[in-house]
Amino acid sequence: MNDELLTILRLCLLGLCYLFFFRVLRAVWVETREDKKSIFKGKKNLDLKKQLVVTNSNTGFTRNYEIAGEITIGRAEGCTITIDDDFVSQSHARVFERVDEIMVEDLGSTNGTYLNKQRVSAPTVMKIGDWLQLGDTVMELK
Repeated sequence: MNDELLTILRLCLLGLCYLFFFRVLRAVWVETREDKKSIFKGKKNLDLKKQLVVTNSNTGFTRNYEIAGEITIGRAEGCTITIDDDFVSQSHARVFERVDEIMVEDLGSTNGTYLNKQRVSAPTVMKIGDWLQLGDTVMELK
């Protein structure tokens, strides 16, 4: 083989080795940068607590309830959120956390629990911005 051709092949091989090394370093750099970003996003999500904003359509009165564990909603005094509404049962519904989701469950109420105008018949996942209606009372998850 010609010495010039052999030198060109050696330089090409050296260039490919440098290219490979550069790609590995870049991949490691990108992965470490994404990990730091996700850590910061996780901290922001931990700081943001989900709230149930209750608005009574008759009075227009609003009140915020932080969701921590489980919230029971009804007319009974033992409920976390007590609603003075004739269409709400004594123990009407519950909102609770499961893993990283907020769930709503009807507790056998007479008039039903509605999530985004759909009747809740089993534990259902709530998302930010969803509307929950019990009688004349409307709640929003924020």
